[in-house]
Amino acid sequence: MNFNYKTTGTCSQQINFTIEDGIISNVEFIGGCNGNLKGISRLVEGKPAAEVQQLLAGTTCGLKGTSCPDQLATAIGQALAYKG
Repeated sequence: MNFNYKTTGTCSQQINFTIEDGIISNVEFIGGCNGNLKGISRLVEGKPAAEVQQLLAGTTCGLKGTSCPDQLATAIGQALAYKG
């Protein structure tokens, strides 16, 4: 299933991704630090979504209370809850 998540507190504005059979793929950040976010997208491709969520949750950027990886973790959590 495809998901679109509007981020808050980060330079990126949105994260689009797919979760099928618990595996995350097609992660795309809109806005933000292009190279870093492409790298994160490649690193999480094909991994279990729950594992990625646990790994990235709580990551901060500078003095912000969140980051693009943290927002991805939040988005994954919502997607997994939605799927039940």
